[in-house]
Amino acid sequence: MLAATAGHPDVMFDTGDVVMTEGGFDGAIWVLVSGALNVRKGDVTVNVVTQPGAMLGEVSVLLGIGHSATVEATEPSVLRRIADGDALLSREPDAIREVAVGLAQRLNFLTTYLADLTHQYGDAPGLTMVATVLRQLEQRSGTAASPGSSRDPDPEY
Repeated sequence: MLAATAGHPDVMFDTGDVVMTEGGFDGAIWVLVSGALNVRKGDVTVNVVTQPGAMLGEVSVLLGIGHSATVEATEPSVLRRIADGDALLSREPDAIREVAVGLAQRLNFLTTYLADLTHQYGDAPGLTMVATVLRQLEQRSGTAASPGSSRDPDPEY
């Protein structure tokens, strides 16, 4: 991704600077050149990004929705900003392949993890919905996910 986006501007971020905000949308895709980023959904850290060439914002661009997480620099970082992410994905086969591979890896990890949870704790209170989530992941097409869950907010564990 670094080679495919070489003509786009690099932007410096200091520690604590926010790259993108959950719910926001500007159509841009960001590529990490150097540094480290914290990815949060609400107040929960869901990822730490340190691999040069890693993309951010691609899911929002593909689905035309707001960012699903807030991304913040945890050290001085350089990111490449592709202002028109949709155009990049439309004209760069290498970029769309990278996005597809990244999404496939995430989905594979998630389904493997959920299947393992079901195998180990499928009958535990509060976790019986994992099998339903797995089925929905396999059958989902066209509808956007909504945040939150319909589980009991105060389960008796």
